[in-house]
Amino acid sequence: MAPPPQPPTATKYFWGDSPEPDEYYASLGLRHAEAYFQSPCGRLFTHSFHPLSAASDGDVKGVVFMSHGYGSDSSWMFQNIAISYARWGYAVFCADLLGHGRSDGVRGYLGDMEAVARAALSFFLSVRRSGAYASLPAFLFGESMGGAATLLAYLRSPPDAGWAGIILSAPLLVFPDDMYPSRVRLFLYGLLFGLADTWAVMPDKRMVGRSIRDPAKLRVIGSNPRLYRGSPRVGTMRELARVTVLLRESFGEVAAPFLVVHGTDDGVTSPEGSRMLYERAASEDKSLILYDGMYHSLIQGESDENRDRVLADMRAWIDERVRCYGAAAGAAAADGHAEAPAA
Repeated sequence: MAPPPQPPTATKYFWGDSPEPDEYYASLGLRHAEAYFQSPCGRLFTHSFHPLSAASDGDVKGVVFMSHGYGSDSSWMFQNIAISYARWGYAVFCADLLGHGRSDGVRGYLGDMEAVARAALSFFLSVRRSGAYASLPAFLFGESMGGAATLLAYLRSPPDAGWAGIILSAPLLVFPDDMYPSRVRLFLYGLLFGLADTWAVMPDKRMVGRSIRDPAKLRVIGSNPRLYRGSPRVGTMRELARVTVLLRESFGEVAAPFLVVHGTDDGVTSPEGSRMLYERAASEDKSLILYDGMYHSLIQGESDENRDRVLADMRAWIDERVRCYGAAAGAAAADGHAEAPAA
């Protein structure tokens, strides 16, 4: 068997070998912290980002809870998304999903997406219900596979969660035809009664290369020391195939305001899934933006010009929701009500 591909020459951080993190975040006007959180399903590694201009943790526009994509983590280029939201005046919290980064679990293994979503939701709610944030509008954000985990977490949230909105970037809701896991392989491995669940033997179909348009950013992403580089595991592909079906059957239960963005040339997750969510969701306030010719990784992997266009659309959407009914959403959550008022 050939050895796994080695990462490109890496720098200490995604921004280079210097400055050190505290100096880097301060130069952006941010305060950053890392911690571990013990969820009911395993320990999660977490990040938080706050604008330095905030006099206290609660002195922000709102709070955003973010989930990264498959094989990635919250400590490398995914931070660019969190940093952007924090610089807009939001408190941002991220967690490495189970099986990823520095969280518990077998690397790259997502054999139980209910547990993955439950672990992240446990962390998010522990923050959301704390004194500094309980009265603030709170949003869920998910990218790619993290979009599926985010939507599942929303559907499993208790009535008093009070989510003011959901933002999904290229969510995994429908596999492109050539990316769908082989039913024959899944069936044959299934005959082993779970023994093959963690085997990294499914075709990888060049997912990273089909996600990133900008070659320089592809090299930086590829140098992430915690990037999962193995082939997809049997249980991961089986479970993602199951969960995407479950989510599509549940689109009608989505009632929160949401924004979903997707590139039309996404070769990893199909924009058809985002269209279906937009058409079927019960939400009165829902937005879909399709970017002609863009790939899967809209913020981390496109040109700076395209990235800035996507971020500007996201900023306009979340700021408008806070202006429209953010205070009411926070008050409803604090009072134990489930949904933000309709726009």
